[in-house]
Amino acid sequence: MKEKNKHKTQCGRRNERIFSNLAILPSVAGVLFFFVIPFCIVIYYSLIANPVTNQFVGIENYTKLLDNSAFTRAAKNTALFSLTAVPLAVILPLGLAMILERNIPGKSAFRTMFLSPLMVPTASVVLVWQVLFHSHGTINQIIEAFGGKGIDWLNSDYGQIIIVFMFLWKNLGYNMILFMSALVGIPTDIIEVADLEGAGGFYKFFQIKLRYLSPTIVFVLILSLINSFKIFREVYLLTGDHPLEKLYMLQHFMNNTFNNFDYQKLSSAAVIFAAVMIVVIAVLLISENHFGKDVE
Repeated sequence: MKEKNKHKTQCGRRNERIFSNLAILPSVAGVLFFFVIPFCIVIYYSLIANPVTNQFVGIENYTKLLDNSAFTRAAKNTALFSLTAVPLAVILPLGLAMILERNIPGKSAFRTMFLSPLMVPTASVVLVWQVLFHSHGTINQIIEAFGGKGIDWLNSDYGQIIIVFMFLWKNLGYNMILFMSALVGIPTDIIEVADLEGAGGFYKFFQIKLRYLSPTIVFVLILSLINSFKIFREVYLLTGDHPLEKLYMLQHFMNNTFNNFDYQKLSSAAVIFAAVMIVVIAVLLISENHFGKDVE
């Protein structure tokens, strides 16, 4: 009888595994055909001279790309933008979430105000920014009304700062809601014990809350990093294919390279970009695992 029950249990588990594998098969096939295989083709294109002769040239395309002034300028601008905007897109929403966690008047109105940019289409956002920062826009009219001199903001050294503000305005609300949800999930009994033992606000934040928030922080970091590379849409609508040097992003380079049918250069840039992203995300995940490993 025991052997019969054991056999039934084994058959049941085997059937569950078969059903699970069949259930995820469409997803695996989709990832394989729409992501893995195309990326392998991109790697192949980055290692040949051109799609006609298919002559293997190894890393020659990569060395030429790294010597390309347009690519290096675009990579530096994109890195500078991400290193500026992404930390701010984590620190500011976290601070806002900590403030809104308290019982303050008008909390719902503040949440609505910060979330409203998510409902505005990108083209409308760009239109508002053009009205504000055009050479004859609202900001310059205010400056000139007080006796100052207007600036062509988007074509000046302040151009990337304006794009950073646009990025933050668009993403602060969503990141703030994520942090507010994470703060609610922190066990209250631990905070109460810390209060009874006389722990200060800094100790509770860095030693307790920050540890429980570490998965959300990493998630927001990765999400903000991905969104920072999408800023090309706004910059493109504001300045076109060839903006001022400081606003020339990596996506501009890829878009212009694609329009010129230079697939080898484009493929090499895509592979380098993917490799950098994989390394950065891996470092973030390893750091989160180490920092929050003692938090259940």
